[in-house]
Amino acid sequence: MFRLLSQRNRRNSDAYLPTSSERSRNGARSPRWLTRRYTRIGFLAFLMLSVFALFRTLSRRDGDVYVYVDDPPEKHKLPPLYPEWHARELQLPQHNPNLPYPEGRYGKYLWIPNHVHASGWGNAMQELLMNAFLAYSSGRSFVFDNYTWNREGPDYTDYNGHLIPSRIPLSALITGPTVGDPFPEGDPAPRSVAKEYWDEVCPHPTILHTDVISHAVDSEASALTLLQKGVEVLNGIEEGCVEFDITSWQLFSIWVFGNTRVLDIFPFFAKSPIISQFGWSPLIEAAFDNNRPIFSPTSMLGPYLPYYPFSKKDDKYAPIPGLLVLHIRRGDFEGHCVNLAKWAATYTGFNSFVSLPDHFTPPARDVGCFPSIDQIVTRIEEVRRTTVGQGLKNVYVMTNGDKEWVAELKATLLKTGYFKRVSSSRDVKLNWEQKYVSQSVDMLIGQRAQVLIGNGFSSLTANIVMLRMAKDVPPETNRYW
Repeated sequence: MFRLLSQRNRRNSDAYLPTSSERSRNGARSPRWLTRRYTRIGFLAFLMLSVFALFRTLSRRDGDVYVYVDDPPEKHKLPPLYPEWHARELQLPQHNPNLPYPEGRYGKYLWIPNHVHASGWGNAMQELLMNAFLAYSSGRSFVFDNYTWNREGPDYTDYNGHLIPSRIPLSALITGPTVGDPFPEGDPAPRSVAKEYWDEVCPHPTILHTDVISHAVDSEASALTLLQKGVEVLNGIEEGCVEFDITSWQLFSIWVFGNTRVLDIFPFFAKSPIISQFGWSPLIEAAFDNNRPIFSPTSMLGPYLPYYPFSKKDDKYAPIPGLLVLHIRRGDFEGHCVNLAKWAATYTGFNSFVSLPDHFTPPARDVGCFPSIDQIVTRIEEVRRTTVGQGLKNVYVMTNGDKEWVAELKATLLKTGYFKRVSSSRDVKLNWEQKYVSQSVDMLIGQRAQVLIGNGFSSLTANIVMLRMAKDVPPETNRYW
């Protein structure tokens, strides 16, 4: 948007404005109108900066950082339902029955109603992207749904005594071909469509039970094997509209993502537009930008000026120098870690890349799943001593821990003297709509870490690691407890 003058432009401008030496030789002085003009410009710039700083100062305060929050959650009694986001999904240009094949009323579509629901965003996201990759690989338009907690029934669901939206439009969370954005130029794949459009053009679909695919391969088949068999089966169906049986098991289940069975698909998955064109929604990116001064200020004016990334789209998720992000699950994970031990669970699939420096060993479950503050500090010190750990100065803690525990952790980390700033999920200021998609805000911050120390048993950590690996972020920057 804003670019520095090129050397050529500067040379051209020199032809019109005399140099200081020329002015001295000629005894010329700057025209009074020019002096007044620059004075006015300078005054206006100073005034605008002062007003903006005051505006931020009058906004919500977090320590020495002021963060403006538009439409705070406290103003609302109920969670948002995201109607504008849903309306925009329905207005996608591919929702036109008159479009030529493979789109339109005679196009090829795949609707997967048995997708995971009533699960955290980490589990839902990994399956969503893999399902979209299956549709893409088979030459069919992916039919996307909502991020779903409750398929039917009321708009709100009680979750641990708090109301949450039962269904959230995916476009409020992510962007890319999975939610209907265009494929790269020259890619003939049909674009994804919303479920409502599917209902219009596919009133009588062919129902396919996933057992037809999964039972045709080994019970421990890899993700790539399942994909290849799925494409083979789908390509053998002439009908344009195919729907997975809602009563059948997910093709890419938690058992596929839960171990190394998922890894062989990654080279193809990562290069596909499903991942290469993946992005976070404007809602998520706005939360990141607005809270950047809290976890990694860009300059001395960081507390007052919002962060706007001027880099190209391919670079806007690049790691931020000096930022250490920690993913520390508490709350429900205390009991979950006990179950993982009973199941003899290992790190999840995308936390198990061979090129990563940390690999699961049986004692790791005791520390790595639910580390204490002392263990966290010890691990951070180990990572700081590595080559990739040099220069870490800001810490962001992704956590669902209670306020007292988080406060103790932050105080302990600051007391080490290694860090200028320590903040957490509890410190970010989110508006009404952002609050209920806050896991994605954390994931974006984690994706941009110089170094990430995550939970090897968590699908949320796994998704962050997968996105970083797909962007060729050095594997050694991804660590576990």
